[in-house]
Amino acid sequence: MRRFETEDVEFLARQMKDYAEVGKNLVLQRQMIFGAALVLAGYYYSLELAFITGALIAVSEVYDLVIFGKVLAWDGKDRKAARKHLRRICIGTILSAGVIVFYSVAIAVVQGPGTHFMSLFFLFAAALFAAMNNHHILPVLILRLAFYAGAFVFIPVRDIVVTGAGIDSELWAQLFTSVFVLYFVIDCSRIYLSFYRSSVNQMEALKIENHRAQEAYKAKTEFVSTMSHELRTPLTSIKGSIDLAHAGHLGPLSDKAVQVMAIAKRNCTRLIDLIDEILDMQKIEAGRMPFNMTTFDLSSQIEHAVDTNAPYATRLGVRVEFEGPGKPLYVEGDATRIEQVLSNMISNAAKFSPEGSKVRVRVETIADRVRVSVIDQGKGLSDADRERVFDKFSQVDSSDTRKIGGTGLGMNISKQIITAHDGIIDFFGNEERGTTFYFELMLQPDGPAGAAAPEAAAEPEIRRASLAS
Repeated sequence: MRRFETEDVEFLARQMKDYAEVGKNLVLQRQMIFGAALVLAGYYYSLELAFITGALIAVSEVYDLVIFGKVLAWDGKDRKAARKHLRRICIGTILSAGVIVFYSVAIAVVQGPGTHFMSLFFLFAAALFAAMNNHHILPVLILRLAFYAGAFVFIPVRDIVVTGAGIDSELWAQLFTSVFVLYFVIDCSRIYLSFYRSSVNQMEALKIENHRAQEAYKAKTEFVSTMSHELRTPLTSIKGSIDLAHAGHLGPLSDKAVQVMAIAKRNCTRLIDLIDEILDMQKIEAGRMPFNMTTFDLSSQIEHAVDTNAPYATRLGVRVEFEGPGKPLYVEGDATRIEQVLSNMISNAAKFSPEGSKVRVRVETIADRVRVSVIDQGKGLSDADRERVFDKFSQVDSSDTRKIGGTGLGMNISKQIITAHDGIIDFFGNEERGTTFYFELMLQPDGPAGAAAPEAAAEPEIRRASLAS
């Protein structure tokens, strides 16, 4: 047996594991076939032969099952283990093929010269079964078919020799038929072997392409992360300088200069927001998003998020109303990240709401959960938009988004954050107009330092957080 290179060992291990997996899965099917054959042999020909064959089958099957288990448990890397397992599989092949040959030839001997339909059909079925299910390892397939081919030829040749039949005898026709059947079986084996190797090659090609794709994705991720970090530092400095100039701390500015500075300030803020969201996305994908889990009052956090986003809504001519519960609602999570989700939801609602409309932020308890809903009066979303809403870099209304501004990452990041909190985030269309986005988190019975649990019922406190001028 030649020395295997690493790639050869891995390929052979793949073949042996496939062979063992198929052999293990077909145990019941083989026993049914053997059982039927033994019953026929015992009833019509020889009970003793049936018992002897059954004992040999039991030994062969137990040996195969043990070898299959060892092959499947093998890590598939050691060269010496590969040789050992291949030898064991070949021994198992000799045992099982030898039992089938013994049975078929023994039945033919008991029958005496004749057509031997039962013996030859059993050999044919075994050979076809091998072609279909033992094609993974070529030496094993050849070894098994060699046993069956020898029996195929031996049975009719023995009849011819014993009877001294001439060429015009049907015994010769049986020999020629056996040769034709052998050709058919060998051709089937070749086809199945070709299909299997083609499938393995395709799987290997897919594995290589997947590895390349993962490497490219990793390189892309590292590049984006590095570039984002490198861009954020100078952009922060630029924004700071623009803020100082815009505020008049660097000297008086003309009205036109103030307008230009305001545009530059706004675009710097958009770029920094985009970089921050890209960095968040990279952290989430890498599983390195930091979460500072504490128990905090969700109501006050929502109120803070509403106040923070009020100026943005006011610029768009939209007012925001906070329908608070009037009492603390404690949850377990990262308060800063939850506020980030709220900011995304409120800013999106304001962004896609018509001027003069309002956005309501509602908090309510549902059993042991708290639901935070952001209700807008925009044109509304349908269920068909669900995948796009939470996808990366996706905008449901690209024209409006380009006009108002947006990265297309906010809702995807929000979903990842809420999922990390074992929560739910989703949306549904309103009955009249607009869309309601909401998320749910588990309520905590006690707040920090054993604060009492919130009471079940309380009238919501409605506060107008921002009002368009």
